[in-house]
Amino acid sequence: MAEIVGRTPAACRQLASSARRRIRVSQASATPTAQRADIVRDFKEAWEAKDIDALIGLLDPEAAAIVDGGGLASAELEPIQGAEQVARSLVDLARMAPTLTILQRTVNGQPGLVVQHESVTVTVMAFDIADERIKHIWAVRNPEKLRSWTMG
Repeated sequence: MAEIVGRTPAACRQLASSARRRIRVSQASATPTAQRADIVRDFKEAWEAKDIDALIGLLDPEAAAIVDGGGLASAELEPIQGAEQVARSLVDLARMAPTLTILQRTVNGQPGLVVQHESVTVTVMAFDIADERIKHIWAVRNPEKLRSWTMG
């Protein structure tokens, strides 16, 4: 292996050891599915209540929200960075579109949210949760990618 990657055998052993340690740490901080569901439910309720402070409390201070509009739906072009900025953008959206329905659903095998307008899915949200805080939100708004959510 060392010969293939152009490193010494000792350097390869060190890299492997470091990689195994990082995997153990990341697995140790993962939040159990039931607890993830509770956090997503609390997030949904805070969003529906337009409670910025509650949203900030559920988000990691360095949280980021990434929105995929695919050029076909409105979306921020850059990630939204920071708990307060993410919370404020969600509350602003809730105020601009008061008829949205937010449903807790399984997204990519984990607790997530589906946002509908007049029974049509307009956003699907997946969450990265660790240490009981939401670290990342991935929101898909591209209608081409949401067809199966509306039909299903």
